[in-house]
Formats: sequence, C-alpha cells, structure tokens
Amino acid sequence: MTKLFDLNGRVAVVTGGNAGIGFGIAQGLAEAGAAIVVAGRRPDKNAEAVKKLAALGARAVAIEADVEDEASCRAMVAEAAERLGRLDILVNNAGIAIRKQPQDYTAAEWKRVIDVNLSGAFFCVQAAYPHMLAAGGGKIINIGSMMSIFGASFAVAYAASKGGIVQMTKALATAWAKDNIQVNALLPGWIDTDFTQSARSQVPGLNERVLARTPTGRWGTPADFAGAAVFLASAASGFINGAVIAVDGGYSSQV
Repeated sequence: MTKLFDLNGRVAVVTGGNAGIGFGIAQGLAEAGAAIVVAGRRPDKNAEAVKKLAALGARAVAIEADVEDEASCRAMVAEAAERLGRLDILVNNAGIAIRKQPQDYTAAEWKRVIDVNLSGAFFCVQAAYPHMLAAGGGKIINIGSMMSIFGASFAVAYAASKGGIVQMTKALATAWAKDNIQVNALLPGWIDTDFTQSARSQVPGLNERVLARTPTGRWGTPADFAGAAVFLASAASGFINGAVIAVDGGYSSQV
C-alpha cells in the first residue's frame, strides 16, 4: 500500500525557500523524505538553508535564481532537474510587496510586483511541466495570500498578483489534470516572518488588528505550513486539484 504522506524519492523545488514560509515548507517536505532545491536570490541565505536541511538528514542543494527574470526561472528549473535527476514538486513561494497607497505607485513598482509574484510563478510552472510529464505526474503548490480574498489600501499590486495566483492555480489544475499533475494553492494569513515584520513597522495598529481578528489569538509561524505542504505534495491529495486552502488560524472565517 502506498504510504500517503511519504515523499522519499521525490524532488521538490521551493522558490524563496531560504527563509520564512518557504523554509518552513522546505523543512516539512524534507522531513517527509523529499530532496530539496532551495531557489533564491541570495547565495549566502541559500547556503544557510541547505546547511539546516542537511542537518536533518535531507539531500538539499541551492540554486541562485531571480524569479523576476524569465530566463532565470527556466534555467533554475532545468538545473534542478539535471542535478537531482527529476522534478516532482514545485512550490512557488517567492514574492515581494511594495506597500503604498494606489495613487502613489510608479509603473515600474507595479510591474516589479506582478513580475515577481505572478509572472515568475507562471514561468516556473511552464518550465516544470515537461519534467513532471516525464515523471508521470507532479504536484504544484502556489502560495497566495489573504489578499487574494480581502482588500488592503496599502497592498494593491500585491493583492492583484495574489488574486492572479489563485485564478492561475485553478486554470492550471484544469489544464493539467489529464497529466496527473495536481495544482493547488495555500493562502497564508498573517505569519510572523521578516516580510511581515516590516509590515508591522509600516502599518500602524496592524499587530493589534491581526490578533483581534484571528481566532487562535496569535500570528502564524513558518512551521505552520509544513503539514499542509506535505499533504498537497503527497499521494494523500491525489484527488485534490484546484483547491485554495487558507492557513490563517481562522482569520478568514471570522467577521
């Protein structure tokens, strides 16, 4: 009988896997047996993440990549498949935010957020597709956001990109189901990372509003994503396709 949550023999690429939610996911996948490719812009942080994963007994490699650049996305996926022999799991986690009121965005700022968060994810899945096809199937996990559901005055470009991630997930799921490739999305709530530390310093009262709105009464942690990611990356989710799962402590359920 297939072990539903066993990832031994699988290879996973995690973009932005060197810190925060990305590293929490990479660690969870590694603990389930997957070999991990940590893809990120900073070689020093990539190396540090790989060292931590290796300490868990995981096979892990680092590849420098900038998902804002199409060629970098495609080269990263090709190198990952070449170095580890296959590609079974892709986690599109890399992302940025520029927090401004809508009228204050420049065209370049808008384009950069969309290019990193949405276009980069699309180029990565395009590049991964033939490798997953050759392997007989695959798992793609796209990281959206609560901003896929709610609006925020300071996050118009980020919200647009993450709303696009959700709809892209559903379209990919319908396109590639015939190829035994499942494409799903996780929507982080307010998670305690360097990324949100800056938000707390930039948005007055944010911490208090998050705690008041979240039924669990706390910010999430990167480790909170390990279980959901392993589920979506494993045989346990073989009939789950195009799903959008909130990992938010109940934030999106409470009025």
